[in-house]
Amino acid sequence: IIGIDYGRRRVGLALGDAGGRIAVPLVVIDRRSDPDWIGTIARFAAEHEAVKFVVGLPLRTDMKHSEMADEAVAFGESLREKTGLPVEMWDERFSSACAERALLDANVSRAKRKAKLDKVAAQVILQSYLDTKRRTETDND
Repeated sequence: IIGIDYGRRRVGLALGDAGGRIAVPLVVIDRRSDPDWIGTIARFAAEHEAVKFVVGLPLRTDMKHSEMADEAVAFGESLREKTGLPVEMWDERFSSACAERALLDANVSRAKRKAKLDKVAAQVILQSYLDTKRRTETDND
């Protein structure tokens, strides 16, 4: 599974392990310097034999859709059309704040934090998804 932190300038990707337990940061794609950025994501998915995408859905704190959430949904639909893979939208509220806190706790410099933030946010989104799915499966056993 590939987790995605969608942004207007940068898109962060994270990758889940085959067992669905661990998410690791993968890469940040700069949309301004990559005109085929959706194609780049599709190539990463093929290279890593992905079976699904989990795209962060930036809901407002009142759970309503924002303009950015609508963009993320449209992006997810484009990605599904391009790759044929299922896309699941996942609540990403506070993922960037969690990613920033993790990078601060790891004493990552300000310059390096900016370069890594989006892929770590994607990791937070995907890890939340994997943890929730695992708990749900355990509860249903």
